Amino acid sequence: MLFAVALSVTIAFGKMLQALIESYRAAATVVAFFCTYFCVLALGRILKRQAGVRLGILFQIFCLTLASYVASGVYGIRASWRGYVGALCVLLGTSVVVALVDRYIWDKWFEQRNRTPIPKLLREIAALCIFLVALLLVLSFGFHAEGQLKGLLAGSGIAAVILGFAAQNLLGSLVAGISLQISRPYRVGDWLQIGERTGEVMEINWRATRLRTNDSISIEVPNNEIIKHTIINFHYPTELHAMRLRVGIDYNVRPNRVKEALFRAVHNAEGVIKDPRPKIYLIEFGESAAIYEIKYYINNHAVHNDVGDAIRTNIWYELRREKITMPFPVRTLHVERRPAQPSAERRDEARAILRGEQLFHCLSDEQIDALLTNSRMNHFGRGERLIEEGAAGDSMFVLLRGSAHVSVAKDGAPIRVGMLQPGDCFGEMSLLTGERRTATVRAERDCYVLEISKPVMGEVIRQSPDCLTQLSELLATRRLETEGVMKDAAGAKSSDKEHEYSASFLSRLRAFFEL
Repeated sequence: MLFAVALSVTIAFGKMLQALIESYRAAATVVAFFCTYFCVLALGRILKRQAGVRLGILFQIFCLTLASYVASGVYGIRASWRGYVGALCVLLGTSVVVALVDRYIWDKWFEQRNRTPIPKLLREIAALCIFLVALLLVLSFGFHAEGQLKGLLAGSGIAAVILGFAAQNLLGSLVAGISLQISRPYRVGDWLQIGERTGEVMEINWRATRLRTNDSISIEVPNNEIIKHTIINFHYPTELHAMRLRVGIDYNVRPNRVKEALFRAVHNAEGVIKDPRPKIYLIEFGESAAIYEIKYYINNHAVHNDVGDAIRTNIWYELRREKITMPFPVRTLHVERRPAQPSAERRDEARAILRGEQLFHCLSDEQIDALLTNSRMNHFGRGERLIEEGAAGDSMFVLLRGSAHVSVAKDGAPIRVGMLQPGDCFGEMSLLTGERRTATVRAERDCYVLEISKPVMGEVIRQSPDCLTQLSELLATRRLETEGVMKDAAGAKSSDKEHEYSASFLSRLRAFFEL
């Protein structure tokens, strides 16, 4: 009887002790889980905030996996699934190793200390190698049992065959990306033409190259497609490169005259490099036009659309001024009327401007009408140069419509010095003496101008030789005003200088117009 009671008490005490051990084990398991999780998480926060290590969502999963593995060990679990948890923990730990390599080796050692930029593709290949090493370690030591390893290899072999067929393009892009990284035919920031695609390189990774077109459209081109095409790099070896543009011109116009007109149009276009100079080629005799090719240089392919627009616009205005036509196809019936003469209203407006200009006070109404009849009315487009500083000239202009700004060069940079409005005259010194242009006049808006040339003015002066004296005195006065000498500021000295200038201009006028 006493033995049975003792046995019952012993069994009850053993159960209580076992329950107490189980409760302590459970508590220790919970403590181990949370301690491991928060300690590793805190270490990651320190690395991220103080050292700048980039840790993402994989680090969070790694903390949970590691805490679970430690907690299962504290609890005493020896099941086979714990080995899989440990293997997963090792594989997830590679994300931490990759983040540390990126920060301390690639960023600090190469880029910050040695000033050597590391391509993104090389970083990704190094991360892949770290992962493969971890995977081999897991397969070698974590699955040592022959049955497990054989089953895993058999399953992985089947999966590899399936994935191999599904990932042919992916692997091809990876190999192509490695090849492009070794040969380095282009860099980020270069402008490329690949097949029909043209764009700026924004990113190069192990799978594809991302381009951005002039329309700000992003294009992702797989690397295995890029190596199948010829890569045209507009920025290698330098950003300076040539572009070409074609235009058809009437057969009746002399080629040299066409080339001169096209050269002026291209040379004056914004964005065209002046050295090397543009070149014009007659390359083909088409069905209805002679085809000319324009070769010009730019140093930034991002603006080639704007430069092409400026060239075509200048060509239209230049050919219009030179009375050169771009013919229609011969198969098209085109009826064209002769261009009308300037309207009576514009002729009266030009006559009033000339009558108010001191240069023409000595001319009669008939002579001014003769000037208007024999002079040309020209259009200049916005941004075109009407005259250029330092260029030779033998004509003057009367601005009838539009506006233009005047600039002079100082230390190689243009400085704006004035504006021209309808009714203003300019270029008279070149018309009367043949002097080179002293300033550049560029159209602010589309301009309509009257151009009076030397032959027209010479014919009028021959009919009125008395005008020479008045013109020489007027030019002398303007020269004194330009030099900042007022007529009444220095008395006799100023008068002597004016007589000197007047005599000089009179001699030059007679020589220039061969009188």
